[in-house]
Amino acid sequence: MVCSSGVGVDDEVITQFNDFKLKRAPHDYRYFIYKIVDDSEIVIEATGPSSESYQDMADKLAQITNDCRYALVDLDLTTKDGRPTSKIVFLSWSPDTARIKSKMLYASSKEAIKRVLMGVGIHLTATDASELSLESIQDGVAKFL
Repeated sequence: MVCSSGVGVDDEVITQFNDFKLKRAPHDYRYFIYKIVDDSEIVIEATGPSSESYQDMADKLAQITNDCRYALVDLDLTTKDGRPTSKIVFLSWSPDTARIKSKMLYASSKEAIKRVLMGVGIHLTATDASELSLESIQDGVAKFL
């Protein structure tokens, strides 16, 4: 699938997402980090096993300061009435320090990956480390609950 920016999505992104969403063995992941390679294709850059936390993923993203990324995370949280739940969250990481070209490419290509991540209803954007904090992300997710 190619979007108006000319960026396509690697088939492995779709395959891994479907297994992730359905929690099919042996795909036991907490998160995926995606990047655009050669200004033409969205690919999986990194994965984290379910034993890792949201913070592990956030720390990896925060280390990327001159480029953007997309991420998908299975976030465990507690509802306002105290029930434990989990939500799959799509996150756009567009740090303030990223190159303008990167920000434009990721912004114009976001719809392509969102189209293949069927059923993910929570889309958030972070531009600095404070917006990547678990508290900030939980506040963003709470608006969708």
